[in-house]
Amino acid sequence: MRRRDQTLGRLRPQRAPGAIATDESPGIDGGRRRLLAALLLSPLCCGLASWGTAARGATDRTATGGSVPSLPYQRIIALEWLPVELLFALGVTPLAVAGTRDYRLWVQEPVLPASIVDVGQRTEPNFELITALKPDLILYSQGYGPRPEQLRAIAPAMGFSFTDGQGRPLTTARAGLLALAQRLDRMPAALAHLASFDRELAEAWPRLASYRRQPLLIFSLMDDRHALIIGGTSLFGQVMDQLALANVWQGENNFWGTAVVGIEQLATLPLARAICLDHGDAALTARVAATPLWQAMPFVRRNMLRTVPAIWIYGATLAALRFCRMLQQMEKQW
Repeated sequence: MRRRDQTLGRLRPQRAPGAIATDESPGIDGGRRRLLAALLLSPLCCGLASWGTAARGATDRTATGGSVPSLPYQRIIALEWLPVELLFALGVTPLAVAGTRDYRLWVQEPVLPASIVDVGQRTEPNFELITALKPDLILYSQGYGPRPEQLRAIAPAMGFSFTDGQGRPLTTARAGLLALAQRLDRMPAALAHLASFDRELAEAWPRLASYRRQPLLIFSLMDDRHALIIGGTSLFGQVMDQLALANVWQGENNFWGTAVVGIEQLATLPLARAICLDHGDAALTARVAATPLWQAMPFVRRNMLRTVPAIWIYGATLAALRFCRMLQQMEKQW
């Protein structure tokens, strides 16, 4: 993975929780674009020949695999991974997704079927290919990627917020899921999913009792000198609040609920159980692990560091469930 930018930009004012874009969304400045481009994006080229046999339209199935009534929109394209997750939560598989290769590295689950068409980078999708696919609905994330009017020139478009800027991304995700369900006539599926989500978090509460004895540090390595810390106003931070788990990071967070810090700052934090979200960069991990600074980290010296596969920190309810399940799986390994 190429060297990651160490700064996150500040955003312009965002819409209310769960607001659905009907016109141009607030812009996002260059800082986060550069960071996420370095983190997550790489050119992905798809020729027309690659989608000729795969372009079948959205698939709609129940959790048990049985057919349900057809969607009002049969050809759905998702240009950002948050709406991809919302579709899967409703049991809907899109026709096409942007950034499928990096999705499989940074998001991983839900697994993308091989039949899904890749329409290029999330920041700069292939408009010619999107137009040729003849979508009847395009989903995007507000403030990220192409301008909404560019998308509406091709097909109806619907945007989703990640957070309200007040540390409630999970609340925002729930509202976005309901709005999409209303648009797709899938409200029963949305209500069933949210009921299952609430039930699973409630069942996880007693299983995570040991975590309440010590705070948690959740982070990813950005490069040889920087780490991305998951803060209290992030998606996972809100899940931790619901589970009464203390977050050791009490510093300032950006709009997205994260903080980019020098790796040396990790050594100044109180002793905590540390979980590193791995994104397949073994060379970076090895370089950092070999440094005297890293070996002197309290959580390293006390054998309190665990590394787990990536979970998409800018996701919604499915990512939140993966995070909760990961904590349960790790509980006996401390």
